[in-house]
Amino acid sequence: MTRAVFLDRDGTLIQQKHFLSNPDDVTLQAGAGPALNRLQTEGFRLFIVSNQSGVSRGYFTMVEVERVNQRVEKEFAGFGVHFENIYVAPEGPNEPSRGRKPSPQFLLDARDEFGLNLADSYLIGDKLSDLECGWNAGVKKCLLVRTGYGGQTEREYNNRIGRAVVVDDIVGGVEWILTQLNMGKV
Repeated sequence: MTRAVFLDRDGTLIQQKHFLSNPDDVTLQAGAGPALNRLQTEGFRLFIVSNQSGVSRGYFTMVEVERVNQRVEKEFAGFGVHFENIYVAPEGPNEPSRGRKPSPQFLLDARDEFGLNLADSYLIGDKLSDLECGWNAGVKKCLLVRTGYGGQTEREYNNRIGRAVVVDDIVGGVEWILTQLNMGKV
């Protein structure tokens, strides 16, 4: 079975923008492209898992979400990075949703579709719901980045994130995973 890294989009892979709907506003986090390329080189499959409640709130459409995602894919492709799939939950926080984080459903779907071993996989995000998604799916480790809402998450939920590894950014998260790999712990 294959290992994977599940990645939150806004605030983790790209700079946080309030309800991002314009592809021209996509800005990768510094160093994210080369970092993800290194993960792929080490055999990790990459997935984006994103809550996009702006659709439910009427701020933008799924077509606009898809355009932003296409731009994200294009920017990362320039670094040789390929995402196996992008999972999007368009529902709001108080609406029923099959996949909205902290639900682990998209990770379970990826496991089944791509033959992944979740116990050898990781999740990187900037919110408590990201971490809970990974924990609910049984991934090996969840990493909280301090970019996006991560610094706020670390302060507000310090007593609830103890199982997570806290890193400065996506580059730090990749470095942590690769260090574990080199130490034979992955």
